[in-house]
Amino acid sequence: MCRHIAYVGEPVRLADLLLTPEHSLLRQSWAPRDMRCGGTVNADGFGIGWYTGSSPEPALLRRAVPMWTDTALPRLAAEITSGAVLAAVRSATVGMPVVETASAPFAREGWLFSHNGVVRGWPAAVADLASTLPVAALLTLEAPTDAALLWALLWHRLSAGDKPADAMASLVVEVEAAAPGSRLNLLLTDGRQIVGTSWTHSLWVGERGSSVVIASEPYDDDPAWREVPDRHLVVATRSTVDITQIGAQ
Repeated sequence: MCRHIAYVGEPVRLADLLLTPEHSLLRQSWAPRDMRCGGTVNADGFGIGWYTGSSPEPALLRRAVPMWTDTALPRLAAEITSGAVLAAVRSATVGMPVVETASAPFAREGWLFSHNGVVRGWPAAVADLASTLPVAALLTLEAPTDAALLWALLWHRLSAGDKPADAMASLVVEVEAAAPGSRLNLLLTDGRQIVGTSWTHSLWVGERGSSVVIASEPYDDDPAWREVPDRHLVVATRSTVDITQIGAQ
């Protein structure tokens, strides 16, 4: 079902966030704690998006290989520091391609997006939703996957002026109505705030001083981690964390 993590706060080395903690995203790629019957490993690619501060556009690294096989990553991650990061490791749904462009995060105009889960009945179940998109958006999907379509649907709402929290909440409600039983844990960031949904899968929040992390699983045993209840939305900045039930915004 994939694993993902988003961070906003004091500048941190990518290695200290993603590789070196006891239960880091790297370890979750081969030994996740809570996949909830959604696979056993996350070996179908990985991606890291980070904001440099010199541009609103994030830098992006995506690969179609297991995170642990990239021999260049440890040195790269040790050299890069950022105050805002979104990263993911992928467990591809059967029948979906294992290609670089299918790995989260997806990026566009300053935003990063990731999906942990699965759209049930793909693709027929969401054909009507897909038909609401401009044809050009469908023709330029980065990959023929549920995550890429979710990103296109979300981006359509954001570009129309919807607030990020409203766009995320309405998207999961509409996808669930079309494809019951879907797992729709989403993460979205613009480098200043993180918006996440917990929908039939695990999501946790960790606050560390003026920094906040939202992740599929805690990367250490700090008791400050708290689980986001199912079917809830979390909106976090460096100073605030708001958790509300989806449908009650």
